[in-house]
Amino acid sequence: MGILYLFSEASLEVKDNGPEHWAKRRNLFKDSKQWSSIGGSSLTSSINEESGISEDSRSVDMATRDLGDKGFYTETFHCASWIYSGDEVSPTAGPVPPGLQPRTVTIRERTVKIWKGMGEYPWGFRIQFSKPIVVTEVDTNGAAEEAGLLVGDFVMAVNGIDVTSIPHSEAADLARQGPDLLTMTIGSDIGRGPNTPRPTCRGYLHKRTQSGLIKGWRRRWFVLRHDCCLYYYRHKKDEGRKRALSSFKLEGADVGGDPSLGKPFVFKCCPLTANRVYYFSATSNLEMKRWLDAMDRAVHPVTQNHVWVDVTRHNASLPPLAVKNPECLGLLHQIDRNNKDTWVQHYCTLKDGCLYFYAGIRSTHALGGIYLHGYTVREQSLGSKKSTIELKPPSEEFKTFYLCAENPMENKRWILSIKASAKKWLPYHQAVQDYMNRPPEETRM
Repeated sequence: MGILYLFSEASLEVKDNGPEHWAKRRNLFKDSKQWSSIGGSSLTSSINEESGISEDSRSVDMATRDLGDKGFYTETFHCASWIYSGDEVSPTAGPVPPGLQPRTVTIRERTVKIWKGMGEYPWGFRIQFSKPIVVTEVDTNGAAEEAGLLVGDFVMAVNGIDVTSIPHSEAADLARQGPDLLTMTIGSDIGRGPNTPRPTCRGYLHKRTQSGLIKGWRRRWFVLRHDCCLYYYRHKKDEGRKRALSSFKLEGADVGGDPSLGKPFVFKCCPLTANRVYYFSATSNLEMKRWLDAMDRAVHPVTQNHVWVDVTRHNASLPPLAVKNPECLGLLHQIDRNNKDTWVQHYCTLKDGCLYFYAGIRSTHALGGIYLHGYTVREQSLGSKKSTIELKPPSEEFKTFYLCAENPMENKRWILSIKASAKKWLPYHQAVQDYMNRPPEETRM
């Protein structure tokens, strides 16, 4: 797998991006005494999902987290499908459908191998005439979906033959006339490859306890999040306010109904990371089925990363001034979630809908960041501060963030930049709705 990073030349913060300009900015910040040397513990604790000590007095396996996303708050990105529209979309231009413009922001190549299925369309996907050839439909539970092919992917080679400059009908013939194992080289970029939403489920369940003086069933608030981890709290109101009583990863777990305890609507879960069996009781058969369906999707998650995850990991590995064409950069203070009167200073860089946090301007890499997909931003008073930056999520289930620059004018500069950066991402269904309703030339495989 190869990754090619090509960045747009637009920058919302400054118009002159020449070498002399950035040299002056580097000298200015290096000579300034305002850069921070604060460590990363406060930031990581406020951005990462919280988890705590098990009520069963068992240690929680902290390896359940995806270490690749450590320090990044990505819930709004993983809860829905997003498409990158980039700088080419004006406020009145509307969505840009995949494949309509020959623009490549970031390319990642991968190999997809699809075993031929049964029926009239054994491969289970549809391709559209364009250059490059774009995948416009993937059948649910079909061979292509199982192999990881995604709507918006574009086909670069079929069975080792380059198809980037031939009609899509010829590419289809290559597939039909080839062996039962179809091998394709697939390209994807952050404008054509929407992420696959991860499972989520919330509600009260009764959990069987195996420790303590009183053995039996305890009512707890359970949250299956987009990281495919199951968290539980004492009460619904504790979510987002207190640490979870415990959490464990569902990937690879054994999940299913269990009537052996003589109690209705009981199901069990045997995580790979815990040497025990968890028993849960729902209030109805429908509620049990809802949880089992959601947990089964978490047991077998889609493991293919969206290209944007690769991009942010790459950017996060760089010093702040090495991120190409940032839309805004400078000092920001973030409120300490444990002490709302305390603000922690960080150096920040904004790029394509992601806000990166650094301990200081001399840091070698980012401590973490926030995916801004779906967030709205406004100026808001908070406590003793009359002017702060409020990052409001699209739903109350996600976190609200409060930031503050050095003065109100700096706040306004950040707010304008964050608004423009977040607008680069559109809900995928919105971006392709009109485009898919058109009758383009297509071939079903």
